Amino acid sequence: MKPTDPTHSVLGPGDDGRRFLTPDTGELNLGPPPQRPRPPFQLTREHRRFTEFADAVRAHRYIGLCWGPPGVGKTLSARHYAGADAWELWQPPFPEHLDPVPERVLESRTAFFTPTVSASVREIDQGLPRACQQISYALDYAEHGVVDPFIHRESRSSGRTELLIIDEADRLKTTGLEQVRDYFDRHTMGVILIGMPGIEKRLARYPQLYSRIGFAHEYRQLAPEELTAVLARRFPSGNDEADGGLGHATAIATIVRITGGNFRLVDRLTTQIERVQTVNAIARLTPEIVDTARRALLIGH
Repeated sequence: MKPTDPTHSVLGPGDDGRRFLTPDTGELNLGPPPQRPRPPFQLTREHRRFTEFADAVRAHRYIGLCWGPPGVGKTLSARHYAGADAWELWQPPFPEHLDPVPERVLESRTAFFTPTVSASVREIDQGLPRACQQISYALDYAEHGVVDPFIHRESRSSGRTELLIIDEADRLKTTGLEQVRDYFDRHTMGVILIGMPGIEKRLARYPQLYSRIGFAHEYRQLAPEELTAVLARRFPSGNDEADGGLGHATAIATIVRITGGNFRLVDRLTTQIERVQTVNAIARLTPEIVDTARRALLIGH
């Protein structure tokens, strides 16, 4: 098959690319992997609280600490605040094909960084400035139509980036945390560390970093009444139900009880519910469908 864009190909004359079939090639990270369709982001009370927290850290240039149990939506809120999904889709492998910089990136001026599980000193030392500098350069490009740090000096040293969000901060070891503190000291931007419950106690053992934490935020699970409203928007009740909507209301209450306000469990369970509805050609939401979907998940055992 011929390349879809002959001007951008790694294949030379007479090269059919069969070397990529060998097991030593590995991944080619020219862009983000395709994203599966997801429901629209829900602006919940916890996300609004996180937005207020992030705005404060960004405005006052402190280090902020956010923690919460797994699956409550910490990463989703942070990525939505930073516009990380739009940013990753916008970054092209071939820089001459550039669409306008995503509006959310221009508004937040926030870099999003996730260390790997075995994050090395080298990875953090190079990853933090790279993530932040790219945001500054993108702001230059959107404003001036050109990236030239020798003329537009405010973008040097990530000077236009106002906030750095580090997700999965639990992966950072002692040296990594010290690198974050050193990077923070050398720049005028806010930093948010996101981790699991207990990270606030762990960081207390590092007084130089802990003394720089100006804001703390605990990300809590969704309240039952708010989760009920979110589910009602995703599964609207029909007007022709013979039981007056009692079955639909019972099914929604069952989902709320099973998931306990955990966003990740809600997403897994609702995906199974939609699968059961599709397989059985049933449009209505009933307690029986919820029970069938629950048994297909680990939380149902």
